[in-house]
Amino acid sequence: MKKLFALIAVFGMLFMGASIFAQDETTDSPAAEETTQVAEEVVPEPVAAEPAAEEKGGIAVLHTTLKTKFIEGGASFMGAVLLCLIFGLALSFERVIYLNLAATNTDKLLQEVEEALNSGGVEAAKELCRNTRGPVASIFYQGLDRIDEGIDVVEKSVVSYGSVQMGLMEKNLSWISLFIAIAPMLGFMGTVIGMIDAFDQIQIQGDMSPTVVAGGIKVALITTVTGLMVAIILQIFYNYLISQIDGIVNKMEDSSISLVDMLVKHKLKK
Repeated sequence: MKKLFALIAVFGMLFMGASIFAQDETTDSPAAEETTQVAEEVVPEPVAAEPAAEEKGGIAVLHTTLKTKFIEGGASFMGAVLLCLIFGLALSFERVIYLNLAATNTDKLLQEVEEALNSGGVEAAKELCRNTRGPVASIFYQGLDRIDEGIDVVEKSVVSYGSVQMGLMEKNLSWISLFIAIAPMLGFMGTVIGMIDAFDQIQIQGDMSPTVVAGGIKVALITTVTGLMVAIILQIFYNYLISQIDGIVNKMEDSSISLVDMLVKHKLKK
């Protein structure tokens, strides 16, 4: 799974870089200029635009605008911010898939474990938990595996293995939070460096030209806006993942208490 998302991140980065450079070459090439001149000379008759064509045109304009702003912001800082977005989204998608696979219907699982205990004993319940995916089933298996050692040992093993499962669910969240923090910082750094360049141009020209100042500030602020957008996107995924983990942990705790009670009743019946 990790290798898959790493490949996705690398291919996404290469695709974005290739599309940006292709856009530059297409815009600056002589063939493009000749095509533009020919298009200006030959004016076709107005044709009613279809909704699908308008939608495609809007997407193309948005794509071109994003690439233009990316180039204006500078390849170094904008590329670093883009890397934060790509790797952050790759880790977020991996966690979303993992947590969705870890979600379990605990009520149904408890009922099946109780039926297995009553019909086939502890071994049948262990086999059921072994064949069920998710952290709750893994915790149940650890508790059932130590039932002969006493209820106290069962409780300790359930609590300990619950902490292990919680650590597995929170894996890679620290990297996502790191990208959330780094993206705006890179944007602010690009802004500061852009402002320094703008003041350098003012010093070289010896004149407070509004054009020079406005152009430098615009380019500098693009990196800040991009970094903040990346941080906002990743923060939404991060909060969603945290809420999912909290929900699974609550189910784990409730079901663990129910399992201990169930095992106590099972031992009393013997």
